[in-house]
Amino acid sequence: MATNSLPLFMSVLNGQPATRPPVWLMRQAGRHLPEYLKLRTEARDFLDFCYTPEMAAEATVQPIRRYGMDAAILFADILLILDAMGRNVRFVKGEGPVLDPIDGAGDLTGITFQDISQHLSPVYETVRRVKSELGTATPLIGFCGSPWTVALYAIEGRGKTDRSKCKLWAYERAGELASVLENLAEASAHYLAGQARAGVDALMLFDSWADGLADDVFRQIIIRPTRSLMQHLRALDVTLPVIGFPRGAGAMLGEYVRETGVQAVGLDTAAVPAYVNDSLPAGFPVQGQLDPLLLRAGGAPMEARIRALMNIYSDRPHIFNLGHGVTPDVPIGHVERLLEIVREQAPA
Repeated sequence: MATNSLPLFMSVLNGQPATRPPVWLMRQAGRHLPEYLKLRTEARDFLDFCYTPEMAAEATVQPIRRYGMDAAILFADILLILDAMGRNVRFVKGEGPVLDPIDGAGDLTGITFQDISQHLSPVYETVRRVKSELGTATPLIGFCGSPWTVALYAIEGRGKTDRSKCKLWAYERAGELASVLENLAEASAHYLAGQARAGVDALMLFDSWADGLADDVFRQIIIRPTRSLMQHLRALDVTLPVIGFPRGAGAMLGEYVRETGVQAVGLDTAAVPAYVNDSLPAGFPVQGQLDPLLLRAGGAPMEARIRALMNIYSDRPHIFNLGHGVTPDVPIGHVERLLEIVREQAPA
């Protein structure tokens, strides 16, 4: 616990100094855990897993039991919102997510927010179950995909593409894309508000495909709809802190922080720590940015990088995490060593 009685993660997320960074890992509930793999066999498919509160809650708390992480993150998927909006999401082995692609913004407007909330009610039940088990000691992070990343799947109809179809909309159908992004921003705000009412302690926006964009396009399809989502969320009386994760933002990171209204920012592997410190306001919380492959490799290089990141961010609130998610082949012993180092003491 932090000195102000808040759990360490919440204290640092609120901008308070700490003797060490709190630590959790993106995709900490997942395929590197044998208990997860066993649980996964009990579900018909991945969507069934996400929509079965008993199983989703169990997956959420597994890494807390094993590692004692400073925060849990809800077990769900960023595409559940599109499934709730009628896009027939399915997960195909060897292909990943597949869904019915949209032809225009009107394809996302036929379902009410009440219908979406009803479809996603199992997610809210998962939140309640997790909070019942974890209590107040371990904060629970709720999340959704940011509008652009979700729109990319809606337009492309699948993952694992070069994203050219969706990017061309920014040039050839800018008005239509803006409508799609606004529809997703408002629907996602209602989804997050449902998670907040169910009991999550903080929220995170995953913009996993924010990389490779021209600066003017980044403002149009990343910053503008994220700001809109935040405005809708606050209008729904949700005051929880929000972590934005614009993966690949690069030199646009500072503008993203200044313009969107998020309370903390996630850093990807390629973020340059000195640039981060120079471009973000003093005292603004950051999260990340250890390379998941370095966690996989382990050993002295991993340990040196962990200590280096702790040191360079020691003058601002810092939540230790990865630059992307835990890979399935990460040895449990490497995660345990990461936690030992972070928990040893304050940075030198």
